[in-house]
Amino acid sequence: MSALEDMARRTGAWLSNVGPMSDVVISSRIRLARNLKGFPFLSKTSETERREIYRTFSDRIGETELGNNCVFLDMSESPPLDRELLVERHLISRQHADGEGCRGVAVSPGEERALMINEEDHLRIQVLTSGLQLEALWKEIDRVDNLIEEGVEYAFDPRLGYLTACPTNVGTGIRVSVMLHLPALKLTQEIDRVLRATRDMRLAVRGLYGEGTEAIGDFFQVSNQTTLGKSEEEIVREFTHDIIPQIVEYELRARDTLASERAYQLDDKVWRAVGILGNARSMSTEESLLLLSHVRMGINMGRYKSVDLNVLNELFLQTQPAHLQKLHGSTLDGESRRILRAEYFRRRLGGNN
Repeated sequence: MSALEDMARRTGAWLSNVGPMSDVVISSRIRLARNLKGFPFLSKTSETERREIYRTFSDRIGETELGNNCVFLDMSESPPLDRELLVERHLISRQHADGEGCRGVAVSPGEERALMINEEDHLRIQVLTSGLQLEALWKEIDRVDNLIEEGVEYAFDPRLGYLTACPTNVGTGIRVSVMLHLPALKLTQEIDRVLRATRDMRLAVRGLYGEGTEAIGDFFQVSNQTTLGKSEEEIVREFTHDIIPQIVEYELRARDTLASERAYQLDDKVWRAVGILGNARSMSTEESLLLLSHVRMGINMGRYKSVDLNVLNELFLQTQPAHLQKLHGSTLDGESRRILRAEYFRRRLGGNN
């Protein structure tokens, strides 16, 4: 069994329902953008320079403890299905999957860490975990960054800080991102007001797979838009103690409102989702994510107790297109995937066969 086939059969540590506020906060992530001194930004590099950047970082990773037991994948040689699976697991970006030329990623055994080489910048360091644990993540990513920097020289300006391909990353190069599950705010029609407030705070709000994606299944990613003018610690502290707890509080209040004032509507959403997932004969990715969102809300609110959240997390990942095909062992067209997805739900949720 290949490393990616094994990966498709389990959930990553970031989807384990542990950590503070994990009933609303699915995961926390921090990325750092870094570039090698003496090389152009990636959009201006030759293929020879790309290969040199790739070799420099892959060798450096291998020289440190970061290379121990990690899965190292060459994106230029990986089939589309493998790249798509890594996107679905939030281990690489869409840009990295669809890019061209020499590029790769090193993934730690528990998927808590992913090092992308030749994405938008020469190196993107990512750490990822379940719940709201940004302060612990910052300590870890700072440690990883220091390990790598001991053997290479980054592009750095004493006045501006770290130099990056995108101007909004210049300075610290940090991107803090928290994935939130906000179904009650959606059902109470309060979500737009909350999202407007986050944008007024100069935060980016994106969908399940980050930039350019829609908020499918009531999952939203909130991240900082600029990295210049604040230290890494200030950004992490603001997210940990102000921004995310406030959004979580809004969602929990909305859940209380549903339970006290609209219990029948709430239970109908939850149990209707259970019924469809357990009995449908064809289902799209978008529909399944919305239904799983309602079931997740029911479990977290104690309205539905027949399925464990760990099972729901497996279903969340394994019914996405690349996972579904990887587990099936072949490439499938859209209709075949919809049929197979519905069969998978019926088998796992005890519906009719």
